[in-house]
Amino acid sequence: MRTRKREFLDEMNLVVPWAALVSLISPHAPAPGAKGGRPLFAVKTMLRIHFVQQWFNLSDPAMEEALYDMALFREFAGLDTGEHNLPDESTILRFRHLLEAHNLSLQILATVNATLADKGLLLKGGTMVDDTLIAAPSSTKNSSGERDPEMHRTKKGNQWHFGMKAHIVVSMRIRD
Repeated sequence: MRTRKREFLDEMNLVVPWAALVSLISPHAPAPGAKGGRPLFAVKTMLRIHFVQQWFNLSDPAMEEALYDMALFREFAGLDTGEHNLPDESTILRFRHLLEAHNLSLQILATVNATLADKGLLLKGGTMVDDTLIAAPSSTKNSSGERDPEMHRTKKGNQWHFGMKAHIVVSMRIRD
């Protein structure tokens, strides 16, 4: 049975210009270390994981867990069907930081838009949302001696936090 997730990923596999994006990112990717260590994952694999993470709104720990749990995501990323040697959350985080450090997100969007325009489609705008947790001690009180109503418990990944959320929203419009 073909699920909606599989249909979506199959469609994205055809629409996203993977080779162009890999060639855009590859010059900035780290080279294997002289000391050996854990082998690096291919840029194409990490890029596909990054896209899945964005499409399905997964945190780094949730993306790592999804790679273990979902053969569909491993298959899309081009990883072994087994559960050996999968990227962990810190590897996923480092890849995102690589994209941010070299301002590659806008170039990725421009490359995808150019491909879509060639097919008669155009992405007019997008929104990126980042939730940041601002931690506070669980005994935080306001000026009247009561617990601050702005502070709440929330779960991120598998860990509970107390404090407030700061939502950072960036919107972008691309006009022709």
